[in-house]
Amino acid sequence: MDQSAAVWLVLVAAVVAANLPYFNERLLLVGPRRVPKPVWWRLLELVLMAVLTFGLGSMLEARIGQRHEQGWEFYAAAACLFITLGFPGFVWRYLRRGRG
Repeated sequence: MDQSAAVWLVLVAAVVAANLPYFNERLLLVGPRRVPKPVWWRLLELVLMAVLTFGLGSMLEARIGQRHEQGWEFYAAAACLFITLGFPGFVWRYLRRGRG
């Protein structure tokens, strides 16, 4: 896999992973169905999806070449980007469809 394909794969995975907690009523995507799922559970799933996406990116970076060490600034910016990518799901769940 070349570098540009790996970048696009991580970006697509990040968009899907950032929106999954909002479009799914199951706990951790496979658990029992809870209607309505609490907000704190969605935030926990969002953090877990971010960690998995960062892991995928790190794995692809190591596979392409040498993995570079990142400081806290990188992870803070990546977390903000991940939250921004989840905005369509947030709008669909809480603003468009209402709270109930």
